[in-house]
Amino acid sequence: MEHIVAAPVAHFTDLLLDAVCMVDAGGRFVFVSAACERIFGYTQQEMIGKLVIDLVAPADRERTLAAARNIMNGESHIHFENRYLRKDGSIAHIMWSARWSEPDQLRVAVARDVTLLKQAQALQAALYAISEAAQASDDLVHLFQRSHAIIGDLLPASGFGVALLDTAGKDLHFAYYVDGGTLFNASLARALCEEVVRRAAPLLLKPGSGEALPAQLQAAANSMTGGALAVPLTTPEGIVGVVVLCTGTGGAGYMTHERDLLLFVADQLAAAIQRKRMHAQMHFMAMYDELTRLPNRRLLHDRIDTALARAQRQQEGLSLLFIDLNRFKMVNDRYGHACGDQLLRQVARRIAFCLRDTDTLARLGGDEFVAVLENSALPSNAGLVVDKIHLALEAPVDLGEGIQLQVSVSIGIAHYPEHGDNREALMSHADQRMYAAKAAAAEAGSKD
Repeated sequence: MEHIVAAPVAHFTDLLLDAVCMVDAGGRFVFVSAACERIFGYTQQEMIGKLVIDLVAPADRERTLAAARNIMNGESHIHFENRYLRKDGSIAHIMWSARWSEPDQLRVAVARDVTLLKQAQALQAALYAISEAAQASDDLVHLFQRSHAIIGDLLPASGFGVALLDTAGKDLHFAYYVDGGTLFNASLARALCEEVVRRAAPLLLKPGSGEALPAQLQAAANSMTGGALAVPLTTPEGIVGVVVLCTGTGGAGYMTHERDLLLFVADQLAAAIQRKRMHAQMHFMAMYDELTRLPNRRLLHDRIDTALARAQRQQEGLSLLFIDLNRFKMVNDRYGHACGDQLLRQVARRIAFCLRDTDTLARLGGDEFVAVLENSALPSNAGLVVDKIHLALEAPVDLGEGIQLQVSVSIGIAHYPEHGDNREALMSHADQRMYAAKAAAAEAGSKD
């Protein structure tokens, strides 16, 4: 028992996993236990004589000084938390318990490293926030804006971008990019993202990086004062894009653990992107014709009802054009359905070119199209559009493999309010007029 009491106290404090520190009235370390090197990265000899406040993260210095004054005034501090800068530049989250020894004029404190706990809490909060953002965001741009803020709470992200691959997995484009005043511009960020896709692996870019890089990236790495980090956005189907971060000018480069942290968050963001894309695809399939990319019957009905309500409210005219491609069955029978599909796509493009942006062109199915012409003050205006469509279809349609076809359409017109005040009445009248036009064309053709 006497041997234990006689043993130096420092021997026992060096056995503790938590760090024991003693700080004089001037705020300098006069004693630190061995655990300080594991927590802060400095040896005991390097820490002795250092000002405590110089190691504290700048954002936490004011409240740390206030806490030190309170302790020296006799208050005990338990579970006080602040952040320190480790020797390697990374952040350590520390929980302190401290008291002031008046006879010795020393602050005696025990420091517990809670960095992993804080990182786990921050990561959990970030994953939850990204999940919430995915539910609340109407589109991917809004999701990426929220993700920028969320990831920025975890890692330095003055510059932030999300580059997405097209559906073929070839072309990469930035769906969101903020340079944040960094020297790492969009061109370099794109090159970094392309390299990540090529490698199918994350990439840290910082001065003195030993990575074998393309010349453009190698030059950027050698000249940059901060750092850049890019990781793939990976789903079970493969890589869908890349998220890239850049520190501000003069910022420290990213560390390996920060890369791993971003990889974990990127997995959640990739899943959110995939869900958004699936929802968008399902919405498109429900509302648009897959072949021509035009609104389908369901969306057409909604557009007509909305246009009618607007026309009634504003007391304006509205016209419907019912358009049917002549002798389309013969094309399918003679040249096959692939040529028939190509013909429908090209005819749809030519008709759409004759309309205004405010008009709607939809495919009902087969070879039938409907155009909704809003703000049509005079019925004769619709006749002018019909003439433009016939003129646009005068040139033969090139279907490839030496196949060129001369095509024509039959068009029926209905006007609101002359021919009805509801969708069904207008569609029926335009359909009847279309069949009348088709019959007249057939009769003229037989006489020729």
